[in-house]
Parts: sequence; structure tokens; C-alpha cells
Amino acid sequence: MGEHTQVQVQTQTQSQSQAQSQAQNTFHESSNSTTTIAQATVALSEVMNAPSQTSSPPSKMPLRPRKIRKLSPDESDPNSSQVVAIPDGPKPIATSKSNKSKTAQQRAAFASAPVMLARSLSCEGEVEVALRHLRNADPLLAPLIDLHQRPTFDSFQTPFLALTRSILYQQLAYKAGTSIYTRFIALCGGEAGVLPETVLALSPQQLRQIGISGRKSSYLHDLARKYQNGILSDPAIVNMDDKSLFTMLTMVNGIGSWSVHMFMIFSLHRPDVLPINDLNVRKGVQLLYNLEELPRPSQMDHLCEKWRPYRSVGSWYMWRFAEAKGASSSAAAIAAGASLQLQQQEHQPEHQHQQQPQLLDPLNSILNLGACAWGQ
Repeated sequence: MGEHTQVQVQTQTQSQSQAQSQAQNTFHESSNSTTTIAQATVALSEVMNAPSQTSSPPSKMPLRPRKIRKLSPDESDPNSSQVVAIPDGPKPIATSKSNKSKTAQQRAAFASAPVMLARSLSCEGEVEVALRHLRNADPLLAPLIDLHQRPTFDSFQTPFLALTRSILYQQLAYKAGTSIYTRFIALCGGEAGVLPETVLALSPQQLRQIGISGRKSSYLHDLARKYQNGILSDPAIVNMDDKSLFTMLTMVNGIGSWSVHMFMIFSLHRPDVLPINDLNVRKGVQLLYNLEELPRPSQMDHLCEKWRPYRSVGSWYMWRFAEAKGASSSAAAIAAGASLQLQQQEHQPEHQHQQQPQLLDPLNSILNLGACAWGQ
């Protein structure tokens, strides 16, 4: 019985081995068949897809496949390396745009820096800094700087008082203007009493009695009303940038560009003001650069660009230069030129005094804005 059972077990084991062997052979055959089919399918797919890949321009490939291939490129596939190279192209451009944007911002910051760094000409040592800059920037100015005494910007009046005085002196000879200004101050109770409310309280009749015309009375009242309404104030004027200040002050009746430029230089001591409409500044520029004709106001900015940020000081030397050159720069010519400019820009035809010999100093006569004595 034991031998018979052992024979059955061996027979079953052999049968199982044969079955497993057949199954394995069948599996291998089916795997080989499947592999062959899969390989054929892949090959067919590659053949079918190849034309579309080569015919489609890289620039028209959708964005998402670019990102996928870029992150996981297949170095063994030459087409893959080409696809990776294509999206890499715009990347430096974007970086370049970013850098250009940052550079533009930096340039804008540097362009505004001179405004922030500019100091009043009345600050200690600022005139010396200006003279050094002008010598280096424009060698033609060096002889003028050596010839004339350095300018001073050390006097100060409140903006309202200085603007009031500029209106009173417009188109008047120095002696006549001083006489009217003295009476006006007395009427206000002294310079400390020249306030918006005080000026508004004075009637045109009262002002006419001391020699102020009806037109100038209206100018004084317009200035005082803009102070009273809060459109202007002394602190705002002192802290305003040059461009804003020019815009705000020329809104006042009777105050034009020439008066604003004079006020900015000799009352506020702003360092970078170029009076492009001033006849003698233009004459000085013509002489300095040996120009055949008097430069037009539109040319002045270009000609004097190198003086920045101290064009106020450069203009001061132009006045001195023109004055030293004779007839066209005499007191009479200066006053006549100033009157013409004020007529054109501030429309004040009254009181056009022609007694220019009364002027004590040609520079002092024009700069009657309560700031500096031009001739000192």
C-alpha cells in the first residue's frame, strides 16, 4: 500500500510540473506576442506622430507641454532637446525687461535726487559749492567768477511780504518804487503788519492816495484773497517744488513768469532757477558763448543745461556780464527790458516810468523783491 501511494504522489507531482511548464510556455508566448504587438503599436504611433512634430513650428506649441518637457527633458531624444531650447529663448527676454524696468526706476530715482539734495543758496557754504560746480561744468564761467565778487543770498522776508513788494515795484523806477513801498508799509503799520487781512482791509481809494493804481490794487487784493482762502500760504510756498510753485504763483493776477523767477532766486534763494525771459540773462548767454543772435527763451534751457543744479548762480553772473559789456547792459537798458517783459507777461501798461537814470544800481533796480541787493 505504501509503495502504491508513493507512485501516485510522484505521478501527481510530475503532472503538476508539466502543467506549470506548459503554463509558463503559454505565458511567455503570450508575453512575446503582446510585446510584439505593443512594439508594433509604438512604432506605428511614432511613424504617425512624426510628421506632426516636425511640421508644427515650435512657436505654436501649447504652453503646458513646454513646461512639462522643460522640467523633464529627455536627453536621448534630439527632438526633446530642441523643444527645451525653444521655451528657454523668451526667458532671458523677460529677465531683460525686468532689468530694464529696474534700471528705469533707478534712473528716475537719480533724476529726482538733485531736487532732494538741493539746498538753499543762503545755507552756509552752498554758494562756494555752486561756484566750484560751475567752474568745472563750464570753463567759460571761470573768468567771470574770478572777475566779480561772489553773490550773497543772506536776506529774507516772508513770502507774502516779498510778493507784495514785487507787485508794488513792477514797472517802476527804483526811487519811485521805494517811495510807494515806504508809504504802503506805513499804511500797514510796518512790514510786520503786511498780512493778507490787512491788505484786504485797505480800499482801492486808500491805496490810490499813496500812489498805487487801481490795477495794482486789484493785484494786491487777489494775492491776499488767495492767502485767505488757503490756496497759498507762506509755509506751502517755502516747501513747494519749483514747478508747482511756478504754477501756483502765476495764478495770481499781476504775477508773471519773470516775477516768479526773481522771487524764487532772490527771496527763496532757490539754486536752480533760469529766468529764460530775462533780457540780460539772454544777453549774457549770447556774449558768453559768442552767439550771433540773442538766444530765444526756448533755447535757454539747452544752452544752460550744464549749469544744473545751480542755474540761479549762473544767471547772476550773466547779469553781471551783460552789465559790464556797456550800453545794452546799462541801467536804462535793463529797466527798459524788464518793463517790456512785464508788459508782455503780466499785462500791466500803467506807470511805465522811463526815468532809468534814477536807478541806483542796474541789478538792484530789477531785483526789488525784498531779498538781495544785486549790486553787492
